Amino acid sequence: MLQGDFQSDVHALLPGRSTEAGSTRRTALQVALGLGYAAAAAPLMAQTAIATPAQGLDVGMVSYDVGGFQVPAYRAAPAGQTGLPVVLVVQEIFGVHEYIADICRRLAQVGYLAIAPQLYARQGDPARYTDIATLMSEVVAKVPDAQVMADLDGAVQWASAHGGDPTRVGITGFCWGGRATWLYAAHGPVKAGVAWYGRLAGQPSPLTPKHPLDIAPILKAPVLGLYGEKDTGIPLDTVDKMKKALADGSGAAKASELVVYPDAPHAFHADYRPSFRQGPAEDGWKRTLAWFKKHGVA
Repeated sequence: MLQGDFQSDVHALLPGRSTEAGSTRRTALQVALGLGYAAAAAPLMAQTAIATPAQGLDVGMVSYDVGGFQVPAYRAAPAGQTGLPVVLVVQEIFGVHEYIADICRRLAQVGYLAIAPQLYARQGDPARYTDIATLMSEVVAKVPDAQVMADLDGAVQWASAHGGDPTRVGITGFCWGGRATWLYAAHGPVKAGVAWYGRLAGQPSPLTPKHPLDIAPILKAPVLGLYGEKDTGIPLDTVDKMKKALADGSGAAKASELVVYPDAPHAFHADYRPSFRQGPAEDGWKRTLAWFKKHGVA
């Protein structure tokens, strides 16, 4: 999304605000460092959105080949450094927009090469959608898990060739990306994963044949799962089932942990949305960094 387009979208996403909200709109524009926020994610909470500076970092869009397709990705890394630990950052359903880019910068500021591939670039551009239902039906529902796993493999390969250490790779993801984090921890070359409110169960389909509950016993890397007690889309009984599946599984499964934050809704880490809850978000971030350090990513 171009900066000019984003300026129009910000005004559209803040309906019903008085002229006194002009400072809020300006804050939203300042927070957007090039990618902008997904229109379908409205309304914005611009006054609380975190804006991580890019000073001292190499940031921006890159691309890499997977099966003849150029996968676009946002990356952030400490400038001029090599041998960096790598974190794959997996998008929400809204794609790689400003929030996900900022997550990459936060990780880069503490020493990681963070890369966020646009994992349904083949299916469509989420920035073009203004409502979640249409985005889900026309784009997200058409994305095969096999494609996601291959594109994440490609991201690891790109990072390894551009200053990253392929022996120290972690993964984290949010919502849609939380589910993908669980799946990749059973598939890819990562040491640890952190899944933020990723769906754990579901009906199998040709594009999504397995869900985290199905692959929990065969995890190759331990996963920290962060969930909200008030998440209406992820019933707590599936969290309980996941705990049992992990306890009955491999060494990595047994080493995994699940944390449930009381009174927290879905997307409690999304600081640009009304679902944001500062306490759980900050605690979860501290746990994320400690988890990567504990399991040899840092």
